[in-house]
Amino acid sequence: MIKKSKLAIMLSNFETFKQPKAELEQYAFDGQSASEMLWDAHQLGDIENKVVGDFGCGTGILGIGALLLGAKFVYFIDTSEAAVIAAKRNLKKAEEDQELNLKDKASFLIGDISMFKKKVDTVLQNPPFGTQKEHADRIFLEKAIENAKITYSVHKTSTSDFIRDFSKKNGGNITHIFRLEIQLKQTMKWHKSNIRRVNVSAFRIEKIK
Repeated sequence: MIKKSKLAIMLSNFETFKQPKAELEQYAFDGQSASEMLWDAHQLGDIENKVVGDFGCGTGILGIGALLLGAKFVYFIDTSEAAVIAAKRNLKKAEEDQELNLKDKASFLIGDISMFKKKVDTVLQNPPFGTQKEHADRIFLEKAIENAKITYSVHKTSTSDFIRDFSKKNGGNITHIFRLEIQLKQTMKWHKSNIRRVNVSAFRIEKIK
């Protein structure tokens, strides 16, 4: 199995959004933060031999990372066709780097997450924070809890109380909170600094039976 340090390097070298859309909050999840979240999920037994959903997959960093950590199958879904195409290229890059056949364990879907009906073991997601489209994060949370036994969802740490209450109302219970400091690169014209660090948390949410 791939080592954590190697995973971080690989994910950091993946293709990101070439023309990010502000309305979709297309901010690339940096490789170091993604690898930390994935490793924590793997250590808790939520990735290896599991069917995973990468909701709002973007260029595929979480879903491909899951495959490299032994996921049985990953569904990638995003509304952006360009992002999904980039995710496919990143998957091919990972296959070539690790000399693995991963494409047979992946399914790519272009569309809103509301169209996804399959049940999965684990959802991995870095949803919009809802700064451009109000309540965009809620839609992702609702769908993830509905479709998965376990959800890992990234949100601003300052919204922890809301995430906890919202999860409970929708049949989920937060079991772990992993603190991360993501690095947002200067991708939008109004960004003033090359890199902005944002305190976020990856919430592990277990569906209440």
